[in-house]
Amino acid sequence: MKPQAQPASPNTSSGKPRLTTSAMIASIAGEGQRTKPAPFGHALVELAKKDPTIVGMTADLGKYTDLHIFQQAFPDRYYQMGMAEQLLFGAASGLAAEGFTPFCTTYAVFASRRAYDFIHQTIAEEDRNVKIACALPGLTSGYGPSHQAAEDLALMRAMPNMTVIDPCDALEIEQVVPAMVAHKGPVYMRLLRGQVPLVLDEYGYQFELGKAKMLRDGYEVLFISSGILTMRALEAAKALEKDKIDVAVLHVPTIKPLDEKTIIEACSKPGRLVVVAENHTVIGGLGEAVAGTLMRAGVHPAFKMIGLPDEFLAAGALPTLHDRYGISTNALCEQVKGWLK
Repeated sequence: MKPQAQPASPNTSSGKPRLTTSAMIASIAGEGQRTKPAPFGHALVELAKKDPTIVGMTADLGKYTDLHIFQQAFPDRYYQMGMAEQLLFGAASGLAAEGFTPFCTTYAVFASRRAYDFIHQTIAEEDRNVKIACALPGLTSGYGPSHQAAEDLALMRAMPNMTVIDPCDALEIEQVVPAMVAHKGPVYMRLLRGQVPLVLDEYGYQFELGKAKMLRDGYEVLFISSGILTMRALEAAKALEKDKIDVAVLHVPTIKPLDEKTIIEACSKPGRLVVVAENHTVIGGLGEAVAGTLMRAGVHPAFKMIGLPDEFLAAGALPTLHDRYGISTNALCEQVKGWLK
């Protein structure tokens, strides 16, 4: 699998470029957007130079989760477990019990669905210090439901003892990895791989576990977002300026524990439309977590959710799917303008 799409071929019937099959696995970076290669792998290597307890483990997906960077630097601390995700997490639990800090990588569908019980029983229940980093979160693959982890946040945030993180870009991943090591206990992180967009450096951003951060303020609309939808929310906020719509963006990278205090304060400002945007099903993710928080606090702003529908998603090119399911930048803009009318 290659991280970026091949050049599109012309579509003579419509005049628009025809997306090739490689667009199903393309980088989420837009044309001309700044990127950094394999931020997870490089950040883990830097930490492992100072911490001999860190080991890397994967289930036949080292190359496709950027863990091959770690393998090259520390071949004796790298474990290839084969196509056996249950074995991967069971072994990681055992290593953690002996004082190691295992970083396990696979695709989000395999951790959240195939190996859920093994994570639940051998890692979460025992409160083992295992770090789980999973690629292809939400709708970042065009290969259909077998590879689209649209429900992973709902599953993982329901698991006791599990910390859940959904980073936005390369900078945040670089900051999240050491925070995962500093936190003692199991962590599930959504992983962006390959050429990862670089966005948050423009905002002087610093990740703090369990903290939401206001990236820009505005009086008319408040986006509350995580993961790649924060990148899209920031793009939409800039685009909506042309329509004289003032937009704030609150980035919530830690899904659990949720920064309820900051969310309540941001949503208590009168007159703002609150829009929760996430690369996840609308069932059980950030949107419902925010809604529940506001209801319990007695805060009732105008409230909307942007997320993936409660259905098995189609296969196809990612740009097409993001438009179809309403999580592209243009789709965010159109939905907000429609609600404001």
